[in-house]
Amino acid sequence: MPNQAAHNGQNAGATAAPDRVRAEDYREIVNTPTTYAWLIQHRILYGLVLLSASLVVGMAPNPTNKLDPRDQHWQVAIDPHKVIGYQSCEKCHASEVQTWKRTPHHETFLTLHRKQDAQQITAKLGIGNFKSESNCIQCHYTMDQVDNRLEAIAGVSCESCHGAAQDWVAVHNDYGGPNMTRAQETPEHRTQRFTNSIQLGMRNPVNVYLVAQSCYRCHTVPDEKLVNVGGHNAGSLDFELVSWSQGSVRHNFVRTDGKSNAEETPGRLRTMFIAGMIADLEFSMRATAKATEKATFGITAAQRTARSLERLKSAQEKLNHPILAETIQIASGVALKLNNREQLEQAASKVNEMGVRFGATARGEELAAIDTFIPPKNKWK
Repeated sequence: MPNQAAHNGQNAGATAAPDRVRAEDYREIVNTPTTYAWLIQHRILYGLVLLSASLVVGMAPNPTNKLDPRDQHWQVAIDPHKVIGYQSCEKCHASEVQTWKRTPHHETFLTLHRKQDAQQITAKLGIGNFKSESNCIQCHYTMDQVDNRLEAIAGVSCESCHGAAQDWVAVHNDYGGPNMTRAQETPEHRTQRFTNSIQLGMRNPVNVYLVAQSCYRCHTVPDEKLVNVGGHNAGSLDFELVSWSQGSVRHNFVRTDGKSNAEETPGRLRTMFIAGMIADLEFSMRATAKATEKATFGITAAQRTARSLERLKSAQEKLNHPILAETIQIASGVALKLNNREQLEQAASKVNEMGVRFGATARGEELAAIDTFIPPKNKWK
């Protein structure tokens, strides 16, 4: 499930922005005919700002490495002290929240601890409380500070995917003045609002790779003990970004002012598909880096990494895309083996740079060659 995944305690992504980013990577796409035009019109400036900040603020793979102070063994990917809860989002995003309440992401808060498989895992691990003292809080719950203590307040919720909102929600809600509406906001202000909110930690889908990261953090199940000892599955091996995000969990109401849950454009789906492949590669490599023994966790993570790389190569045969070429070169240069943690993590961080860059600069209309790879609607979950 998105976000709140276990991390390894190293802020591997906190490095300077890559000097590979060139001016020619940013081409004029103001007149692109798409329902996403209000984003596309300002993507050049946005891409430049995003790429300069992406690896030093809250969108890196290990943004803060905040520890739950009750138990130093458990790490969460969003700071519980900066969580404000889905109710704060609901004020402006009521349709989105109502859609979320019909998904497994919401239901896990009410049902996970009752499931037989989950109870068997916790018994093997000696876990007494799903929602406070277990590996479960890393992915299945949104943690918040309530009355000077931390507790789970929801399942996989808004902030699990978009980041703890305390620092960025005011910027996100400011359309240019106290009486301004989103419809009245100027293009220049919108661009600056996106830039500032992302710098403050928001995972805004204007760059689809930020959302893809949230998904793959947990769908790769980055916890060796949970898998090898607890018997948890070693990730959602059939997870693919388009099919898993465009079915029941899709909540695209902003473009229609809450009136309908809009489908993504073909160009956007292409970008999502490739971004998901890159994210799968990144987080499979990170999982492989954490393996300490030749057992289910490490073997599965390595196999998934190899599979992700081969799939990316297949897409590259169709696209001949420079960012994919560099991503493949990075991943091909590191060995998938035990005791190779530093090299794997370094390579994964470089793959992350490529993913963020792809999300900021890719043009969906130039990716049509992969249309036969993208899952059709009847495969969306």
